[in-house]
Amino acid sequence: MLGASFPTFTLIVYLSSLLCSAVALKIPTSSNISSTTPALSPEAFKRAVSAPYVFTAFTDASESNLYVYTSQDGTNFNLLKGPAFTPPSGLIRDPSVILHSDGLYYIAYTTNWDGTNFAIARSSDLLTWTVHATISTASSVVTPVNTWAPEFFKDPKTGKLNIVVSLSTGSFGPFLPYVFTATDSTLTRWSGPVVMSGISNAGLGYIDTFPVFFNNQYHIFTKAESNGQKYIEHAVASSLTGPYRFVQQGDFAGWGQAEGPCVTVLPNGSFRLLADGFNSGKYIYSDSSDLTNWSAFRTLPNGLSGFVRHGTVLKQ
Repeated sequence: MLGASFPTFTLIVYLSSLLCSAVALKIPTSSNISSTTPALSPEAFKRAVSAPYVFTAFTDASESNLYVYTSQDGTNFNLLKGPAFTPPSGLIRDPSVILHSDGLYYIAYTTNWDGTNFAIARSSDLLTWTVHATISTASSVVTPVNTWAPEFFKDPKTGKLNIVVSLSTGSFGPFLPYVFTATDSTLTRWSGPVVMSGISNAGLGYIDTFPVFFNNQYHIFTKAESNGQKYIEHAVASSLTGPYRFVQQGDFAGWGQAEGPCVTVLPNGSFRLLADGFNSGKYIYSDSSDLTNWSAFRTLPNGLSGFVRHGTVLKQ
């Protein structure tokens, strides 16, 4: 549980876009949904897009529609537009959002339950999106059956933009996290994949890996996917690609079974982890000053819990 004040610490956080993306081992049905976007005046829209926090997610009603929310405090999110984007084909699960150096927003997302690619879409205003690139995950290193949950992450040591993605060589497992690295600023060409070493693929392995850089260490929060587990676990390394060692496993923080973790930074400088409850119908959050000791979880307010699914929160 967090105290009333936090110790001073140097904080460098480059979250895969500064924020959270999860994929459960069950295939829900899709349905078309009508727009629930409120009419915004130009003044209200300007306030919304300049908000400190942007949250991109898909929903329990449809895995083919992007929803975009904004927040002033990282707790209370308001709908900016939903659906904001439906790709020409496939799904838009697990959207991870960044604001790139070119001034545009980008999301990386899961295109299908099976396959050897993920996709990237872009927008200038969070309202209108276009497909930017489709990135193959097949290589001489691995030919995946499943490509899930791509997460943006800018490495503070190298300055390079990466995407961490869960790849499986069997049908729905075992999974391991792999790193792709952008070779130029266009985000259309990527090197990789490079496996994140030290993580076991025993059973069904690990999915939904979200990296954070803090106190000169790489921290990952990743879901143990094997049946009977389904917990978010915590590992650390001195390099983005490892080797990692787990420092907290099982239900160490009392979050229960959950997936799609993302981490952002609150206005007071503490961390917030958000996650999609696994079969619980909840979307939860929990706070920490050190990435080790966490508050009891709460559910995301304003009707989002039980509606949004695996997304990412960007602190602009």
